[in-house]
Amino acid sequence: MRQARTLMVQGTTSDAGKSTLVAGLARLLKRRGVQVAPFKPQNMALNSAVTVDGGEIGRAQALQAIAAGLEPHTDMNPVLLKPSSDIGAQVIIHGHPVANLSARDYHDYKPRAMAAVLESYGRLADAYEAVLVEGAGSPAEINLRDRDIANMGFAEEVDCPVILVADIDRGGVFAHLVGTLELLSPSEQARVKGFVINRFRGDIGLLQSGLDWLEARTGRPVLGVLPYLHGLFLDAEDALADARAEKGEARLRVVAPVYPRISNHTDLDALRLHPQVDFSWVGPGQAIPPADLIVLPGSKAVQADLAWLRAQGWDEALRRHLRYGGKLVAICGGYQMLGRQLHDPLGLEGRPASVAGLGLIDAETVLEAEKQLVNVTGTLQLPGQPTVQGYEIHMGVTRGPALEQPSALLGSTLRADGVLSADGQILGTYVHGVFDHPDALAALLAWAGVNDAVRVDLSARREADLDRLADSLETSLHLDRLADCFGPGAASSALRTSSATGLP
Repeated sequence: MRQARTLMVQGTTSDAGKSTLVAGLARLLKRRGVQVAPFKPQNMALNSAVTVDGGEIGRAQALQAIAAGLEPHTDMNPVLLKPSSDIGAQVIIHGHPVANLSARDYHDYKPRAMAAVLESYGRLADAYEAVLVEGAGSPAEINLRDRDIANMGFAEEVDCPVILVADIDRGGVFAHLVGTLELLSPSEQARVKGFVINRFRGDIGLLQSGLDWLEARTGRPVLGVLPYLHGLFLDAEDALADARAEKGEARLRVVAPVYPRISNHTDLDALRLHPQVDFSWVGPGQAIPPADLIVLPGSKAVQADLAWLRAQGWDEALRRHLRYGGKLVAICGGYQMLGRQLHDPLGLEGRPASVAGLGLIDAETVLEAEKQLVNVTGTLQLPGQPTVQGYEIHMGVTRGPALEQPSALLGSTLRADGVLSADGQILGTYVHGVFDHPDALAALLAWAGVNDAVRVDLSARREADLDRLADSLETSLHLDRLADCFGPGAASSALRTSSATGLP
């Protein structure tokens, strides 16, 4: 068994570029022959993925696994927190839910969570030549330092080096880096081996004096300045991606609501990126625009998000949309909202209660204790029966006469999933990723009104952009300096090879 060389990427803020940098480094090292694995001790996100071992991890770690050429595994994200309210979350350990805890109760639970973290890290460190660790948020959150398992608490426990990444596009990059460093303890400061500045655009010569000052002020090297990569597509950890790209040939208007607890909104990436689709997210207080297709995405708190929909006027908008011949796709939590009733007898998403659904299909959903976690392949019950591939993550079981006409047949047993309404206007499904396969996407666009849709392959686009990201790191990072951060080992040797371009 070999002990991996570990490098941790921490950020000065949320969305500084930690996930992106880890994904890019994973692809770069993979291309240089290094067996590398991603790892995030603790993640808080509502975008998740089903793993090869039948669990659930953050979507960003699944992307990083793809970048490393691996199947996503629960050890890559042993603690996942899925917020169900502003002060509480479902706690998922090694891929499976163990409790719903308030923020205060989770703080008391952290020693047990750390044990799970170290168990998973140990397995990865023994199995791979390098482990790339992603922190969470910022290591300088003073109120979160006690019992920290996500940033420096983990780094101190396993004795690994750290690099700090900051986003220059949001401004204040030198204050972010210096301020973060100053707020760390002496032992934590000693772990920080260098800085990466992310999302730079402009003349880098005008930045040089600031880089020189930063190195002189902190005694640590700038490992690289990464350019702003326009149009880069990578699965989002949580934040909604901008959907308003200019599309001169867009022919289908698609809108989707942004509920307070929207989950797995990456399901809509294929629509958002399609050149013939004019896609819009509709947030609170925004007018609901006319559309050809409305998509109801997943939700972590279905009853609460259903109440939000009603408060925003979506119930009436949906009925009007259907009266005028519009199409509706509802995924997971959105599918559960379609029925006559939604029951939560165990209080899994709040207090035990039953509420009226939208009443658009003749079905009811009961939330049950066992979470369904499975990767699926099957066929959509649309013309041509196109292939659909995705995954299920849900605690609800939906039953009713409407399900006699399913939207998909899954697996070798042809298990029925979802509903296709008798009038052909509503398609409901538990399959996350229903738009991802190019055949399924083309069929759904034809169903919605675009018969000659351009073929879009989301998986191929993801692979191309991971390579584009790695190419950018090859030319924007000081690879010898980065090799020094790893210390002796396969990763360090690979970064020092003659094929490295890097910066002088």
